[in-house]
Amino acid sequence: MSEVTTSAVDILHNQVMWNRLIAVVEEQALALVRTAFSTSVREAGDLSAGVFDPDGRMIAQAVTGTPGHVNTMAAAVRHFITDIGPERIEPGDAYITNDPWKGTGHLHDITVCTPVFRHVDDVETLIGFFASTAHVVDIGGRGYGPDAKEVYEEGINIPIMKWVDRGRLNQDLVNILKVNVRESDQVVGDIHGLAASNETGRRRLLQMLDEFHLDDLSSLAAFVFERTATATLQAIGAVENGVYTNEMVVDGYGEAVTLAVSITVTDDGMHADFTGTSPVCPFGINVPLGYAHAYFTYGMLVALAPELPNNFASLDVFSVSAPDGVILNAKHPDPVSVRHVLGHFVTDLCLGAVAAALPARVPAEGAGALWNFQASARSSDVSDPRPPVEILMFNSGGTGARPRLDGLTSTAFPSGVRTMSVEATEQVGPIVIWRKEIRPDSGGAGEYRGGLGQIIEVGPTEGYQFDFSAMFDRIDHPARGRFGGRDGAPGAVYLDDGTPFAGKGRQIVPSGRRLVMELPGGGGFGDPADRSESAIAHDREQGYVT
Repeated sequence: MSEVTTSAVDILHNQVMWNRLIAVVEEQALALVRTAFSTSVREAGDLSAGVFDPDGRMIAQAVTGTPGHVNTMAAAVRHFITDIGPERIEPGDAYITNDPWKGTGHLHDITVCTPVFRHVDDVETLIGFFASTAHVVDIGGRGYGPDAKEVYEEGINIPIMKWVDRGRLNQDLVNILKVNVRESDQVVGDIHGLAASNETGRRRLLQMLDEFHLDDLSSLAAFVFERTATATLQAIGAVENGVYTNEMVVDGYGEAVTLAVSITVTDDGMHADFTGTSPVCPFGINVPLGYAHAYFTYGMLVALAPELPNNFASLDVFSVSAPDGVILNAKHPDPVSVRHVLGHFVTDLCLGAVAAALPARVPAEGAGALWNFQASARSSDVSDPRPPVEILMFNSGGTGARPRLDGLTSTAFPSGVRTMSVEATEQVGPIVIWRKEIRPDSGGAGEYRGGLGQIIEVGPTEGYQFDFSAMFDRIDHPARGRFGGRDGAPGAVYLDDGTPFAGKGRQIVPSGRRLVMELPGGGGFGDPADRSESAIAHDREQGYVT
């Protein structure tokens, strides 16, 4: 009886420490939000934060953040350990990279990793790492957009190196960045914010270890990994062993792209193979395999085990493969700047594969990819020069209808980033957002209606014009309904005078004109004839349908 009691006490003790560790990384993430310069971080939460063991295995992640960042960062720390070298990891260090294949998939995401040392038996001992990632407003090169033909054109590539060496800032790297990016104060400021957030996590962790009288995280990590692995495999058991397939056609750049997946489910986990996917594109919509892996894993976890905390063990049972040369397995030096456009579709692609096995859990397809608006505001009159400004907005269409609920309106799934407020966006540059409203009739009809898109109308202030990069999808290939639900409405992009714009590529919004973006809606779920009269009346009353 005493052994059982002791075991129960140990479990409770470890669970309390686990919850405390999650609180530590959440404070780490909030420190980044509060110190960030870019609206993408402080307004939209396009970031990740986590704590890792000495082998680079993620023990806990912050709730604040995106799966594309978190799940790729989970693999990145091991690259830091390998490339820096264990013998060169010192107290007071901080490491940095934006390598798309060792970080989070494109150059605009910067990851900073900080080792944590603790004085144990008169020796400074490495007990773990904190890492954080943020999307910066500019990284040089062509700017944020899909037009590059090689990654070399997409901006400055920072190999894994020391941002801080034993407490001394790498001023040479700071100077290199300042002369290679368009918004140097914001970019360098965000990197300092990343390092500061890691330092916040490091201090709070050491305080926690003191409080619980622990030398390191080894016993807690073992507890977390063991219980998570057991729970994850148990959740996967909801899908019978076998092979599940799906295909999806999306707009691409210049020609449509087919995404294909074959998911194999066994007692040991789930494996996604992307054979049958379209070849690599000559433009920057290609996706490193690690990023596709992140959104496959996320899709399976939200369907099967949404309550489980994310860590090494929950991610370890999901694996991926793809032939060389396909668009979801980009290799250096393929251009990957807007890898999120196709990468975000991987979640719906993989959920669609297991939909028949999980009919009560898997929603219809949604808008999927964010409609990011990156504008370079420049003077419209060379005789009246004005300061150049980079402006970034994250915008979302509707999600797919769910098996028992309508889809969510203008909500970022699967990325999870928040909507940037009109006020925050207008504050950072010469932009006026004339209209931002729900788009009626954009959700696919069904027993449960697809989420609605939105209409956004933006223009430059007097004396400016926009040179902006379109990175939009679902214009030619809308979100598909499920189990009899209708497709969502496709998106559209045009000037206020009716001039149509392409969904991808660099284009100009002249002074005095406005850009109109009609974001796509999500697909419906179930036969529209089965929709309740009260739901139909509510849609009409609210103006969701006309």
